[in-house]
Amino acid sequence: MTDASGPTRPLGRPGQPALDRLAFERLSVAHRRALKLHCYRMMGSLNEADDLVQETFLKAWRARSQFDGRGSARGWLYSIATNSCLNAIKARASTRRILEQPGRPPSEGRATGGPAIELTWLEPYPDAELPDIADDRPGPEARYEAREAVRLAFVAAIQLLPPRQRATLLLCDVLGWSAIETAQLLGGSTASINSALQRARATLGGRQVRPPQRSRPSADEGVLLERYMRAWQADNLNGLVELLKEDAVYHMPPWREWYFGRPAIGAFLGSVWGNFAGYRAVAVGANTQPAVGVYALGRQDSKWRPHSLHVIEPTGDRIAVLTIYVPPLGPSLFAAFGLPPEPSLP
Repeated sequence: MTDASGPTRPLGRPGQPALDRLAFERLSVAHRRALKLHCYRMMGSLNEADDLVQETFLKAWRARSQFDGRGSARGWLYSIATNSCLNAIKARASTRRILEQPGRPPSEGRATGGPAIELTWLEPYPDAELPDIADDRPGPEARYEAREAVRLAFVAAIQLLPPRQRATLLLCDVLGWSAIETAQLLGGSTASINSALQRARATLGGRQVRPPQRSRPSADEGVLLERYMRAWQADNLNGLVELLKEDAVYHMPPWREWYFGRPAIGAFLGSVWGNFAGYRAVAVGANTQPAVGVYALGRQDSKWRPHSLHVIEPTGDRIAVLTIYVPPLGPSLFAAFGLPPEPSLP
């Protein structure tokens, strides 16, 4: 079996003893991050991905004697991880996570609904988890680059797919598995896999989520990120709004409201900009996109606290989509991105 890194050496030969603990630990280290990313794409949740990777290796350890060494170790682990994800999706109330509540039109003015904590919101993914898979080459049948297929818009879009279609698209178009290999994992015929894949592609095509083919950030992105951070720290709302495209989109999970267009986004930000006495911004990376952790200084107690995690979708030197994870969701993500409870002040 092939996968995102091509053919993988088998665990052993048929008839050999099962893996010992040391060999299994080496296997875990080699594949943990790739499997975690796969689980994240399936689930849209960093926390769930962590849990499912642990479950995958626990199941693999218990079933190690059943692996006959005829296929690849990585393919075997992907099989366990994918089925674990499908079972987890079946067991939870919602089969998908969202960045935008379906059918809700863009808002204008202040947000008044409050955090919608009853909805399942798509979580961002730390770039710090990606370095060892950044140069992975997917199989020959893959349609997406490995890094591009973790972009927030892509992960949000595939959450719209039924779970089996989601798994099929990830295995075939992201990892480059053949329809025959995917059918062996998911069950059913090759024809049913091809049919599911066509329906999944049509759904994504209708939302125009085909990622641009870029492997590394451009120079413009670095400049844009610096200007964005300066605008927050200098209390420069006008400078921040200037960085937006005219038709920019702004999401702020876990609030239902979202905004379309520079005027509407600027008006909303202006309505909340003065809630704090100051901001500090720290550059991170999320979903292979520029990202920032923002701390806010309280007006009443003069204390700096984690406030929000910002994920930027750039287009040239402007922001096309801005997703700001605000309280209570935003601060809860800081630890996963290596951000401390308080900013380092000059």
